[in-house]
Amino acid sequence: MKAALYLIPVLLGDTTLERVLPAYNKEVVLGIRHFIVEDIRSARRFLKKVDESINIDELQFYPLNKFTSPQDVSGYLKPLEEGNAMGVISEAGCPAVADPGADVVAIAQRKNLPVVPLIGPSSIILSVMASGFNGQSFAFNGYLPIDPTERIRKLKALEQRAIAEHQTQIFIETPYRNNKMVEDIIKCCRPQTRLCIAANITCENEYIKTKTLKDWKGHVPELGKKPCIFLIF
Repeated sequence: MKAALYLIPVLLGDTTLERVLPAYNKEVVLGIRHFIVEDIRSARRFLKKVDESINIDELQFYPLNKFTSPQDVSGYLKPLEEGNAMGVISEAGCPAVADPGADVVAIAQRKNLPVVPLIGPSSIILSVMASGFNGQSFAFNGYLPIDPTERIRKLKALEQRAIAEHQTQIFIETPYRNNKMVEDIIKCCRPQTRLCIAANITCENEYIKTKTLKDWKGHVPELGKKPCIFLIF
Protein backbone atom coordinates (compact mmCIF):
# COMPACT_ATOMS: atom_id res chain seq x y z
CA MET A 1 0.00 0.00 0.00
CA LYS A 2 1.41 3.37 -1.00
CA ALA A 3 2.10 6.11 1.50
CA ALA A 4 -0.83 8.54 1.21
CA LEU A 5 -3.40 10.39 3.26
CA TYR A 6 -6.41 8.05 3.10
CA LEU A 7 -9.81 9.62 3.76
CA ILE A 8 -11.74 6.86 5.50
CA PRO A 9 -15.58 7.12 5.64
CA VAL A 10 -17.34 5.75 8.71
CA LEU A 11 -20.90 4.72 9.46
CA LEU A 12 -23.71 7.28 9.61
CA GLY A 13 -25.39 5.43 12.46
CA ASP A 14 -26.09 2.00 13.90
CA THR A 15 -25.68 -0.27 10.91
CA THR A 16 -23.29 -2.96 9.70
CA LEU A 17 -20.07 -2.16 7.87
CA GLU A 18 -20.93 -4.61 5.11
CA ARG A 19 -24.01 -2.60 4.17
CA VAL A 20 -22.20 0.66 3.42
CA LEU A 21 -18.43 0.13 3.18
CA PRO A 22 -16.49 -1.89 0.57
CA ALA A 23 -14.10 -4.63 1.69
CA TYR A 24 -11.17 -2.64 0.25
CA ASN A 25 -11.59 -0.07 3.02
CA LYS A 26 -10.77 -2.72 5.61
CA GLU A 27 -7.58 -3.61 3.74
CA VAL A 28 -6.53 0.03 3.82
CA VAL A 29 -7.36 0.48 7.51
CA LEU A 30 -5.32 -2.58 8.48
CA GLY A 31 -2.28 -1.09 6.74
CA ILE A 32 -2.35 2.20 8.67
CA ARG A 33 -0.84 2.98 12.06
CA HIS A 34 -1.32 6.76 12.13
CA PHE A 35 -4.83 8.23 12.24
CA ILE A 36 -5.98 11.86 12.28
CA VAL A 37 -9.40 11.75 13.95
CA GLU A 38 -12.21 14.08 14.97
CA ASP A 39 -12.84 12.09 18.16
CA ILE A 40 -10.43 9.48 19.51
CA ARG A 41 -13.02 7.40 21.33
CA SER A 42 -15.41 7.10 18.37
CA ALA A 43 -12.45 6.39 16.06
CA ARG A 44 -11.29 3.56 18.31
CA ARG A 45 -14.81 2.08 18.35
CA PHE A 46 -15.00 2.26 14.57
CA LEU A 47 -11.63 0.58 14.09
CA LYS A 48 -12.64 -2.25 16.41
CA LYS A 49 -15.80 -2.65 14.35
CA VAL A 50 -13.68 -2.90 11.20
CA ASP A 51 -11.60 -5.70 12.76
CA GLU A 52 -11.88 -6.87 16.36
CA SER A 53 -8.27 -8.11 16.26
CA ILE A 54 -6.82 -4.61 15.72
CA ASN A 55 -4.44 -3.71 18.55
CA ILE A 56 -5.56 -0.17 19.32
CA ASP A 57 -2.60 0.42 21.63
CA GLU A 58 -0.22 0.08 18.68
CA LEU A 59 -1.89 2.94 16.82
CA GLN A 60 -1.13 6.65 16.98
CA PHE A 61 -4.05 9.10 17.08
CA TYR A 62 -3.90 12.80 16.30
CA PRO A 63 -7.03 14.73 17.40
CA LEU A 64 -8.39 17.23 14.88
CA ASN A 65 -11.37 19.29 16.05
CA LYS A 66 -12.30 22.91 16.75
CA PHE A 67 -9.94 22.94 19.73
CA THR A 68 -6.85 21.81 17.79
CA SER A 69 -4.32 24.58 17.27
CA PRO A 70 -3.03 25.37 13.74
CA GLN A 71 0.47 24.64 15.02
CA ASP A 72 -0.51 21.09 15.99
CA VAL A 73 -2.32 20.48 12.70
CA SER A 74 0.69 21.62 10.69
CA GLY A 75 2.81 18.87 12.26
CA TYR A 76 0.30 16.02 11.93
CA LEU A 77 1.53 14.96 8.47
CA LYS A 78 5.11 14.29 9.53
CA PRO A 79 4.60 10.46 9.49
CA LEU A 80 3.31 10.74 5.91
CA GLU A 81 6.28 12.87 4.90
CA GLU A 82 8.48 10.13 6.35
CA GLY A 83 6.82 7.52 4.12
CA ASN A 84 4.02 6.18 6.35
CA ALA A 85 0.40 5.85 5.27
CA MET A 86 -2.04 7.93 7.32
CA GLY A 87 -5.83 7.89 7.70
CA VAL A 88 -8.39 10.59 8.41
CA ILE A 89 -11.53 9.55 10.31
CA SER A 90 -14.56 11.75 11.03
CA GLU A 91 -17.26 11.06 13.62
CA ALA A 92 -19.77 10.15 10.90
CA GLY A 93 -19.80 9.85 7.14
CA CYS A 94 -17.08 11.12 4.84
CA PRO A 95 -14.13 13.02 6.31
CA ALA A 96 -13.29 16.54 5.12
CA VAL A 97 -16.92 17.25 4.11
CA ALA A 98 -18.49 19.59 6.69
CA ASP A 99 -15.66 18.32 8.85
CA PRO A 100 -12.38 19.68 10.30
CA GLY A 101 -10.50 17.02 8.33
CA ALA A 102 -10.56 19.44 5.41
CA ASP A 103 -7.83 21.47 7.13
CA VAL A 104 -5.27 18.66 7.08
CA VAL A 105 -6.25 17.67 3.53
CA ALA A 106 -5.53 21.25 2.44
CA ILE A 107 -2.07 21.02 4.03
CA ALA A 108 -1.40 17.73 2.25
CA GLN A 109 -2.38 19.28 -1.08
CA ARG A 110 -0.12 22.29 -0.49
CA LYS A 111 2.77 19.96 0.31
CA ASN A 112 2.04 17.86 -2.79
CA LEU A 113 1.39 14.76 -0.69
CA PRO A 114 -0.93 12.10 -2.17
CA VAL A 115 -4.54 12.14 -0.97
CA VAL A 116 -6.80 9.12 -1.52
CA PRO A 117 -10.57 9.39 -0.83
CA LEU A 118 -12.24 6.05 -0.10
CA ILE A 119 -15.81 5.12 -0.95
CA GLY A 120 -18.41 5.39 1.80
CA PRO A 121 -21.76 6.87 2.84
CA SER A 122 -22.38 10.60 2.40
CA SER A 123 -25.66 11.92 3.80
CA ILE A 124 -25.46 14.82 1.35
CA ILE A 125 -25.30 12.67 -1.79
CA LEU A 126 -27.68 10.00 -0.51
CA SER A 127 -30.31 12.58 0.44
CA VAL A 128 -30.09 14.29 -2.96
CA MET A 129 -30.52 10.90 -4.64
CA ALA A 130 -33.66 10.11 -2.63
CA SER A 131 -35.25 13.58 -2.61
CA GLY A 132 -36.50 13.82 -6.18
CA PHE A 133 -34.90 17.28 -6.40
CA ASN A 134 -32.39 18.67 -8.90
CA GLY A 135 -29.29 16.48 -8.75
CA GLN A 136 -27.38 18.48 -11.36
CA SER A 137 -27.26 21.68 -9.33
CA PHE A 138 -27.27 21.60 -5.55
CA ALA A 139 -25.57 23.45 -2.71
CA PHE A 140 -24.68 22.24 0.77
CA ASN A 141 -24.99 25.10 3.25
CA GLY A 142 -23.95 23.37 6.47
CA TYR A 143 -25.48 24.68 9.68
CA LEU A 144 -27.79 27.68 9.51
CA PRO A 145 -27.60 30.54 12.04
CA ILE A 146 -28.85 29.86 15.57
CA ASP A 147 -30.25 33.36 16.04
CA PRO A 148 -33.97 33.18 15.11
CA THR A 149 -33.98 36.35 13.02
CA GLU A 150 -30.83 35.39 11.14
CA ARG A 151 -32.10 31.86 10.60
CA ILE A 152 -35.38 33.08 9.07
CA ARG A 153 -33.46 35.48 6.84
CA LYS A 154 -31.17 32.65 5.70
CA LEU A 155 -34.05 30.26 5.02
CA LYS A 156 -35.82 32.85 2.87
CA ALA A 157 -32.58 33.49 0.96
CA LEU A 158 -32.09 29.78 0.33
CA GLU A 159 -35.66 29.45 -0.89
CA GLN A 160 -35.15 32.34 -3.30
CA ARG A 161 -31.94 30.78 -4.58
CA ALA A 162 -33.74 27.46 -5.11
CA ILE A 163 -36.39 29.27 -7.15
CA ALA A 164 -34.11 31.61 -9.10
CA GLU A 165 -31.37 29.09 -9.90
CA HIS A 166 -33.46 25.89 -9.90
CA GLN A 167 -30.92 24.65 -7.37
CA THR A 168 -31.47 22.19 -4.51
CA GLN A 169 -30.54 23.74 -1.16
CA ILE A 170 -29.22 21.40 1.54
CA PHE A 171 -28.51 22.08 5.21
CA ILE A 172 -28.23 20.37 8.58
CA GLU A 173 -29.06 21.09 12.20
CA THR A 174 -28.05 19.87 15.65
CA PRO A 175 -30.46 16.96 16.37
CA TYR A 176 -32.16 18.55 19.39
CA ARG A 177 -33.11 21.56 17.22
CA ASN A 178 -34.48 19.55 14.28
CA ASN A 179 -38.13 20.06 15.19
CA LYS A 180 -37.64 23.82 15.55
CA MET A 181 -35.90 23.89 12.17
CA VAL A 182 -38.88 22.31 10.41
CA GLU A 183 -41.23 24.65 12.28
CA ASP A 184 -39.25 27.65 11.01
CA ILE A 185 -39.16 26.35 7.44
CA ILE A 186 -42.93 25.87 7.38
CA LYS A 187 -43.50 29.27 8.96
CA CYS A 188 -41.30 31.39 6.68
CA CYS A 189 -41.26 29.63 3.28
CA ARG A 190 -43.97 29.35 0.62
CA PRO A 191 -46.60 26.58 1.01
CA GLN A 192 -45.69 25.17 -2.44
CA THR A 193 -41.97 24.91 -1.66
CA ARG A 194 -40.95 21.29 -1.30
CA LEU A 195 -39.02 19.99 1.71
CA CYS A 196 -37.24 16.66 1.98
CA ILE A 197 -36.47 15.39 5.46
CA ALA A 198 -33.86 12.62 5.53
CA ALA A 199 -33.22 11.06 8.95
CA ASN A 200 -31.09 8.11 10.07
CA ILE A 201 -29.82 7.53 6.53
CA THR A 202 -28.59 3.94 5.90
CA CYS A 203 -29.89 2.79 9.31
CA GLU A 204 -32.69 0.36 10.06
CA ASN A 205 -35.14 3.16 10.96
CA GLU A 206 -34.23 5.31 7.95
CA TYR A 207 -36.82 7.98 7.11
CA ILE A 208 -36.75 9.96 3.85
CA LYS A 209 -39.85 11.88 2.74
CA THR A 210 -40.48 14.76 0.32
CA LYS A 211 -43.63 16.88 0.53
CA THR A 212 -44.74 20.45 -0.03
CA LEU A 213 -44.68 22.59 3.09
CA LYS A 214 -48.46 22.74 2.88
CA ASP A 215 -48.58 18.94 3.16
CA TRP A 216 -45.92 18.79 5.90
CA LYS A 217 -47.92 21.13 8.14
CA GLY A 218 -49.35 19.12 11.01
CA HIS A 219 -47.68 15.90 9.84
CA VAL A 220 -44.02 16.32 10.85
CA PRO A 221 -42.65 13.28 12.73
CA GLU A 222 -40.66 13.58 15.95
CA LEU A 223 -37.09 14.35 14.85
CA GLY A 224 -35.39 15.07 18.16
CA LYS A 225 -32.09 13.20 18.71
CA LYS A 226 -32.11 11.91 15.12
CA PRO A 227 -29.35 12.87 12.67
CA CYS A 228 -31.20 14.72 9.90
CA ILE A 229 -30.43 16.51 6.69
CA PHE A 230 -32.89 18.93 5.11
CA LEU A 231 -33.38 19.85 1.44
CA ILE A 232 -35.63 22.50 -0.07
CA PHE A 233 -36.54 22.98 -3.71
